[in-house]
Amino acid sequence: MPLHEPLVGGAAGTVGSFGALALVLQVLITAAFYHAELDLSAASSTDSSSIYNFYVGVALMMFVGFGYLMTFLKAYGMGSVGLTMYITCIGVEYAIIAESYMSKGKLSIDFLTILNGNCAVAAVLISFGGLIGKISPVQITVLLVCELTCYCANKVYVLGQDGSEPRIADLGGSIFIHAFGAYFALCAGKMLGKPNDDHLNVNSYVSDVFAFIGTVFLWLFWPSFVAGGLPGGEEQTRALINTILALLASTVMTFAITPFLMHGKLDPVAMQNATLAGGVSIGATANLVGPFGAVVIGGCAGMLSTFGFCKKPFFSEVDTCGIHNLHGMPGVFGGLVSVAVPFLYTEGKAGLVNPTAQAMGLGVTLLIAGFTGSVTGCILKMLDTPKVAFTDEAFWECAEDIAK
Repeated sequence: MPLHEPLVGGAAGTVGSFGALALVLQVLITAAFYHAELDLSAASSTDSSSIYNFYVGVALMMFVGFGYLMTFLKAYGMGSVGLTMYITCIGVEYAIIAESYMSKGKLSIDFLTILNGNCAVAAVLISFGGLIGKISPVQITVLLVCELTCYCANKVYVLGQDGSEPRIADLGGSIFIHAFGAYFALCAGKMLGKPNDDHLNVNSYVSDVFAFIGTVFLWLFWPSFVAGGLPGGEEQTRALINTILALLASTVMTFAITPFLMHGKLDPVAMQNATLAGGVSIGATANLVGPFGAVVIGGCAGMLSTFGFCKKPFFSEVDTCGIHNLHGMPGVFGGLVSVAVPFLYTEGKAGLVNPTAQAMGLGVTLLIAGFTGSVTGCILKMLDTPKVAFTDEAFWECAEDIAK
């Protein structure tokens, strides 16, 4: 392709349209915040509680963890980190508004509201991982609004995760964050189709090393993501410890299983991703199981995810970052574990879990994610899509040494 040929249909116009769209959306969000009120009822305990620290941990997961995990593409590093920053900032604003009005009927903001906004954005960033490099900033913005609206509606109206007693057990979002975000994007990707030119859908030694930065940040702060929304006490401590144990087990299992699947060598893609699968799967039951259960769940999730990354059995043609292997299958596995937990743990809160509700919650979430993701994919297909995928040159001013 000649260097002067635009990489996207009317590249300058497309970027300009993105700027206008983002500006209009931010103005509307700002107007919505005119009626916002701060909930300071727990302000006296902010310093003595860990809610702000949990928020910082989850925010680091979004900005650094997700951002750098997706830098494995050798010509899409600025898009990975920069657009992750854009998605997180505008997504948290939009999620705060949408979830607050759906659950409270008004816009009332405290630290937990902001923490939940970051967790909502995680679903979009999961989806971004499946579509990364293939969609323009305009399409990303449309994806964000559509997905967060559907995500919040499913979370509040279907699963009852609205701050009161939830209808299903899923404090870490195995079902309503990971499974939803993964299958929303995979169905959207199916509708969008393959890019016309994907020769830059490759990694490099340097980009793989950068991606490990994201892995480490996600690994270290994942317990905040799972347990940050719980009140301090025994239940929160149990969830924090179990999440760490699940991550330890999935990491060791990934290193142990990969050589058997990759002809005696370690695969960087599996190490960057499958090591985190324990955190995905333990989300639904982190406050319900014991240490043995956490290690078993984490180990099984690690094996499942490693197999997916090494053998690529499903969705590989539309899944850039392997979100089905890290978030889809382990999220569904975590949901299925939550169905079985009441039969395995009969004491305490685990004994109160309704397995029928868990199964229905998982099934309905998958249906909603698949349907709304497919509709969103059809909408994205009508918008300007990059002619050459997986390159920052389409939308960024890049240095001359960028991979061509």
